[in-house]
Amino acid sequence: MPGAGGGSVRTQEINRRLAGRGFHVTVLTTRYPGWQERIEDGVHYVPIGFGTGSNRLTRLLAYVARLPFEVWKRRSTAELVVEDFFAPFSTMAAPLWTNRPTIGVVQWLHAKDKARQYKLPLHWIERLGVRKHRRLISVSQGIGDRLKGLNPNVHVDVIGNGVDPAVWNNEPRLGQDVLFVGRLECGHKGLDLLLEAWAHACERVEGNLLIAGTGPDEERLRTSIQEAGLSERVQMLGWLSGERKFRALTDARLLVVPSRHETFGLVAIDALAAGTPVIAFDIPCLREIIPPGTGWIVEAFDVLALADEIASRYSQTGLEHVAEQGRKFAAGYNWDALADLQAQAYRTALTELKNPQIRRPQAGDAERA
Repeated sequence: MPGAGGGSVRTQEINRRLAGRGFHVTVLTTRYPGWQERIEDGVHYVPIGFGTGSNRLTRLLAYVARLPFEVWKRRSTAELVVEDFFAPFSTMAAPLWTNRPTIGVVQWLHAKDKARQYKLPLHWIERLGVRKHRRLISVSQGIGDRLKGLNPNVHVDVIGNGVDPAVWNNEPRLGQDVLFVGRLECGHKGLDLLLEAWAHACERVEGNLLIAGTGPDEERLRTSIQEAGLSERVQMLGWLSGERKFRALTDARLLVVPSRHETFGLVAIDALAAGTPVIAFDIPCLREIIPPGTGWIVEAFDVLALADEIASRYSQTGLEHVAEQGRKFAAGYNWDALADLQAQAYRTALTELKNPQIRRPQAGDAERA
């Protein structure tokens, strides 16, 4: 879907590589304005639901209502069902109703936050759904640990996200502006915290804050910028993809990731690959992909600390060395290698889920024996 986030990027990048390796992949996704069933890069995309998908809530409800039937309709040709966790409740407990070997891919595990936002027990749905899975793929160790906390008996393969090879085409440079790239959603992405921090930092920074992306809080964000008197120091770039996105990352002096929660943080890895140091809050998953020397971690949700970090790092000498270290680290996140790992995880899952007597040793087996 146009404007979709890092989770959709991962789905596309992994699946097209699996298709190139001989897998037959069908993706059942929500409808959206301009949707069409299509085969792209060898992957069959089938938007399901009702109508045009122009309304966010109704397209979600229609997807949830249609999904079990659409999976059942394809049961004779599907060897393995992959449930890609999604908002707002992560999982529909797919192993209960697919009638086929089923594995989960977890790029999203924030039902507790959505439960607070909507005042609904969404986290209980997430908990129950995770407990129905025997095998899961997590995009980070932090999420893997949380999954094991919800279901100690589940097997979790940690397979991260990758860097688009095209990002390496641009030579790093010491830019002028501070950049945010992502979905414009204040609660999740922390854009309200970023604006507050920028109000404290901008007088100490020569460049402007550039915000790239689209999302449900775009108008709210524009209003907040105007009310804070930041219209001259904040620029909205809209949705960027492909070369335009990579150029923006390369041209930035710093990338800021003010998220309240993440499952991976794909834009941070892209920025490191582009040679742009990253500043982020100290939360699980992000601290995994911003090691010392490649960027800076700030105490979670401390707006003044974030402002001071932006201002001090902006004028710091030696940013070129930080950029070099970031590119070296990001080189380890290769989509081809990650697709190979996911293919192996699928094959192993298919073998074990079709033959329940085959079981991996679990922690504590020796003691129980």
